[in-house]
Amino acid sequence: MRINLICIGKTDDKEIISLINYYLPRIPKHWNFGLIEIPDVKNAKNMNPEQLKKEESKLFQNQIDASDLVIILDEKGKQFTSREFSEKIDFWMGSSVKKVNILIGGAYGFSEEIYQRSNEKISLSNMTFTHQMIRLFFVEQIYRAATILQGKPYHND
Repeated sequence: MRINLICIGKTDDKEIISLINYYLPRIPKHWNFGLIEIPDVKNAKNMNPEQLKKEESKLFQNQIDASDLVIILDEKGKQFTSREFSEKIDFWMGSSVKKVNILIGGAYGFSEEIYQRSNEKISLSNMTFTHQMIRLFFVEQIYRAATILQGKPYHND
């Protein structure tokens, strides 16, 4: 199975990049985890939020195959404990899912097309964070899930 975290735009904060790079090599190789940063939409400043979401939707859809499981990180999504999230990943690995794409939308969220295409919505918190910070938090949660499933002492209940 492959797990992709797909994001709009690059992270330009060096501290966040450094922390993401701290966790990435610690994720087990057999998880095939990838962080995909899609370039920002050109002329985004000249678009209204709905137009921008539609353009971002096209970029996301270029990364998604018909058989992929698509999870969107969304404020209205279901929240999980770290242990519950690790169990979800374990379930995906034990099923016939070949690729899981987890999407982080742009500043205005997702288009209706992406909501329709998604299989599930997950929320990391009731609070609002920058999209760059969400990348870091999610990569850390992937690492944490790996340690939980491997029985390593990183996570404390």
